Amino acid sequence: MSYTAPVQRQMDTLKSLPLDKLPQRADVDDNTIEMILTEASKLTGGVLAPLNRSGDQEGTKLSNGVVTTAPGFKDAYTEFRTNGWGSLPFPQQYGGQGLPWVVSFPVSEMVQAANLSFGLGPLLTQGAAETIDHYGTQEQKDAYLPKMVSGEWTGTMNLTEPHAGTDLGALTTKAIRNADGSFGIVGQKIFITWGEHDVADNIIHLVLARIEGAPAGVKGISLFIVPKILEDGTRNDLLCTGIEEKMGIHASPTCTMQYGDNGGAKGYLLGAEGEGLKNMFTMMNNARLHVGLQGVGVSERALQMAKAYAEGRVQGTKLLDKTSVTIDKHADVFRMLQRMEALTAATRALAYQAAYLMDMKREDYVGLLTPIVKSYCTDMAQEVTALNTQVHGGMGFIEESGAPQLQRDARILTIYEGTNGVQAMDLMFRKMLQDKAGPGVTLKQYAAEMLDSATATKINEITDLIIANALPDPNKVAFVAVPYQSFLAIHFAAAGLSKVAGCEKLSSFFNAHVLPDAEAHAETIRRSLATPLVDMGFDPN
Repeated sequence: MSYTAPVQRQMDTLKSLPLDKLPQRADVDDNTIEMILTEASKLTGGVLAPLNRSGDQEGTKLSNGVVTTAPGFKDAYTEFRTNGWGSLPFPQQYGGQGLPWVVSFPVSEMVQAANLSFGLGPLLTQGAAETIDHYGTQEQKDAYLPKMVSGEWTGTMNLTEPHAGTDLGALTTKAIRNADGSFGIVGQKIFITWGEHDVADNIIHLVLARIEGAPAGVKGISLFIVPKILEDGTRNDLLCTGIEEKMGIHASPTCTMQYGDNGGAKGYLLGAEGEGLKNMFTMMNNARLHVGLQGVGVSERALQMAKAYAEGRVQGTKLLDKTSVTIDKHADVFRMLQRMEALTAATRALAYQAAYLMDMKREDYVGLLTPIVKSYCTDMAQEVTALNTQVHGGMGFIEESGAPQLQRDARILTIYEGTNGVQAMDLMFRKMLQDKAGPGVTLKQYAAEMLDSATATKINEITDLIIANALPDPNKVAFVAVPYQSFLAIHFAAAGLSKVAGCEKLSSFFNAHVLPDAEAHAETIRRSLATPLVDMGFDPN
């Protein structure tokens, strides 16, 4: 199950963006970017990718609160860390390389493609570091960022509890004030990715909890930095009490974390009291974009696997002269391979566009694109990995082929960091209907800049139809949130792909085989909004 980073395709995608406008552009020319990607490809193809299969088979092990990662992972992480691959987008004052996010995205894509389980550790560390950089005091930044940016310490996100998943307002983990200004954190968190491991010296947990006496609901939630190892070198009052047996990403430790068995784990308030959920969204949004990038990565890995198999598998004959052929010469197999490649290239263009806008400080556009990137790139990863299995035929159903692992690993992508249905609701309500500039204003502005006038008009028409139906019953538009999200994503992805040099044939294929799905989603929205919900079997009462 080898992997070769698609450096040329990544470079072409980057060049489709106006990189000359980047604030950091003076320090980062095309040759520098290509050199960075070429070096990263050596690590991902030569070190991380070979561990993907064995990591899936070995998994992680828990004994007395200690998690041991799969063989080879610790050494691989040391190589990743010592070569500075986790530090690319961070400020130089904390040991980062100060590169644009849009340059770090191709590297992250490579890591996720090579080894999704491994890549989750650096992914969350980056998000935690960015959150501390945004909301931490200078003392907190100086204490945590240098070692998190260097990778000596890793980071996690602690939100979910057994009874509080998407509904974080129901969480019960509490924070008790200590005399020294710190807090004692008491409670349990579940599904904590890389919550305990043996690859780094310390783990910096970002934990949502409710300060005693704070109001119920999301307004009473605060965010805390809770280190595994305290500054005096002692172990904090926290413990991994279990790791999940999962469908995929077996080499990623998904932990149950218990805080405060002995009086409370020491935690430090990050940002203002009562603004924990708002502040945590910095990490969640970073993670959501990177989960979209995981979708791109695993799609690329599946594409490479399918092409290699199809080009070497002799089966059947040509329709015209009946000579034996490899299966990539059969029209329908070729169609599947083209669809895989077009979807991978289009989702890559979409994700890189979001990263570029992060660098340009276009927070309005980044906010709009975040749920679209997270959902569409991961939805398409489901299709691409399934097509890989299909191209392999019967062998695709056999674990030995490697195809099932990619499909199993990809399955979590539409679920964690907010299910894709939650992304659709976020897009529909918070980003479009509740847009501070007015319902649909930012979306229409983005469509006018990105798309041709005819396509922008289509988007405005469907958006205006939804706005007109949003009251008096919001359930009506919630019912079409997912098709609306897909409708937008397909148009934005098609536009991005059309600008990538060398993708002319893929763009034509996308326009013929994928773009028509957007009109199908539009028709679903029209018909649904014209039909009473009760006639479709939905009764909100």
